[in-house]
Amino acid sequence: MEKQCILVVDDDKEIVRAISIYLEKEGYDVLCAYDGVQAVEFAMSRNIHLILIDVMMPRQNGLAAILKIRETRNLPIIVLSAKSEDSDKILGLSMGADDYITKPFNPQELVARVKSQLRRYTTLGDIHSTAQNLITIGRLTFDTDNHTLTADGEPVRLTATETKIVELLMKNAGRIFPAEEIYRRVWNEPAFSAENTVMVHIRRIREKIEINPKEPEYLKVVWGIGYKIDKP
Repeated sequence: MEKQCILVVDDDKEIVRAISIYLEKEGYDVLCAYDGVQAVEFAMSRNIHLILIDVMMPRQNGLAAILKIRETRNLPIIVLSAKSEDSDKILGLSMGADDYITKPFNPQELVARVKSQLRRYTTLGDIHSTAQNLITIGRLTFDTDNHTLTADGEPVRLTATETKIVELLMKNAGRIFPAEEIYRRVWNEPAFSAENTVMVHIRRIREKIEINPKEPEYLKVVWGIGYKIDKP
């Protein structure tokens, strides 16, 4: 079985070396980069399964690199940063990251989050059936076999996390899900301060599926309760 390859990006070579040791002990191949430009080059040219990327780096910062990578690649991205403020976490997630780890990090937590993201993406990409099971709500159609979404017949490019949220809400159209429940079901871990994380992903999904994201037709918030996909 081919080893999964993880790209570790940080301008601090000692941090890259330490993370590489942890991941190689878990059986992963590790590719190292030291700025955003190099990260984009590797992401486009190598068979990479997950990216761990710092924010503050020379030549091109991590957030700009994530935006560029997300134009063509759908793979798990975890942001590493010394900044712990919620605004920085939200910015990272809104740029397309799937998860966020604050430095200094616990090595066991880092490995656990890597495994969780790889498992989520592998599950979404694992197609066991050729049958078409479609959920159609107005302009939206979700293929539960292939885990793909179309709007007006055009494919919608979603990250794995966004796909899981859309699948949950479309399978339960009309039901209101609190942010904590969405987080537990999608991230498969206890929800601590989940509201901001879920909110950012909801906003990104709206931008991709709604004609006017400021007046959503489908993905709606029920203030003080949670989120739902409505049948128009």
